[in-house]
Amino acid sequence: TMKFTKQNFVFLVGGMIIYVVDIGVDFWVACRYFCQGQYSWSILILCFRGFSSIITQIFSYHWFKNDWEGTDTGKLKLIFLVHLFHCGIFIRYWFALKYGCQAAFKQTNSRGASETDPSIFIQKQAIDAVTDINMLRVFKTFLETTPQLFLQIYILMEHGKTNLYQYAAIMMSFCGISLSMVDYQISLRKSLPDNNEFHVLSKFMYLFYKLLTITSWILSISLITLLSVRISVILLIFLWICGFTWTLKQHTTFCKSKKMEYLYRTVVGIILIFSFFNIKGRRTKVCISIYYATHTVVTLGILFVYMFLKPSVMKEIHFTIVSILTISGLVLGIIFLVVYYSHFHPTIYCRSQTCSDEVDRVVGQKDRVNTGRFQNFLM
Repeated sequence: TMKFTKQNFVFLVGGMIIYVVDIGVDFWVACRYFCQGQYSWSILILCFRGFSSIITQIFSYHWFKNDWEGTDTGKLKLIFLVHLFHCGIFIRYWFALKYGCQAAFKQTNSRGASETDPSIFIQKQAIDAVTDINMLRVFKTFLETTPQLFLQIYILMEHGKTNLYQYAAIMMSFCGISLSMVDYQISLRKSLPDNNEFHVLSKFMYLFYKLLTITSWILSISLITLLSVRISVILLIFLWICGFTWTLKQHTTFCKSKKMEYLYRTVVGIILIFSFFNIKGRRTKVCISIYYATHTVVTLGILFVYMFLKPSVMKEIHFTIVSILTISGLVLGIIFLVVYYSHFHPTIYCRSQTCSDEVDRVVGQKDRVNTGRFQNFLM
């Protein structure tokens, strides 16, 4: 059922272009803040960029190392140098474009072909290459793009002045989050053994569910940061500890080495600050309910704190607008969540027992049918 289409190739090229533009926008915004004497904002933006790049390079290199185990060590040394200069993602895009072009434009109809058929192999190579990129982009989204969106919204709420580069940074953040989430789900659907479909309506449902809940939560954190930066930092650290502890209890086996596994759990803990992320392929009804119920309680608590500690701010128009956007975004996001999981989730389409346990996760690079890097993550 796996098929890499021309549309997938177009999305791949578009994603690469946006990735490059995003890098340029980040440095442009950082330079603008630096020139205006706002050094702290500039440093924070570069720190988000640098931290996410380091993490993605580490994962990317170790995936190459696992996939090329037993091959020429000279290639691995070259790959290491490329990742050392933070260009590993471009190597992965090169492989994805190479296999994707062959699969989408040069392969004939392979219906009924066996697993060893060359056309099937090229299809798998293309899908696996894109899947790895999408997984890395999920890491980047929550290590860099989402924190940057929070920072830009906080700056706008704190100072009230808007500039072109601020709007550019916010728009790129929204584009990055949107593409990352949709591409992640496309990879998920292609990983399912019984169905390869991800309808347009499904994409919009999932996109709005993620965007609305994440935006609402970022607005909530921005409000509490305006009230007290110290309380905001304590809250974020506490949420990360909760997320990291949950990953420890799940006994994840995503990576081959223990060090990489703990790094993976650390990253998932950061992701869980902003959005729900199922890491073991188990049914999520209880966990996701607790997660968003907690977000709802904290969001309402932040608004009530403002009412009691700063009643004067209630008269300001910007607080009214932010409050309405926060509550409406949360409510609408949860509605889209319920509709998505009720009617558009992969479990609705799958027939087999194995597939019925599938939830929000992707498969990995090689040997999809037998074993692979993400087998434990998937099963």
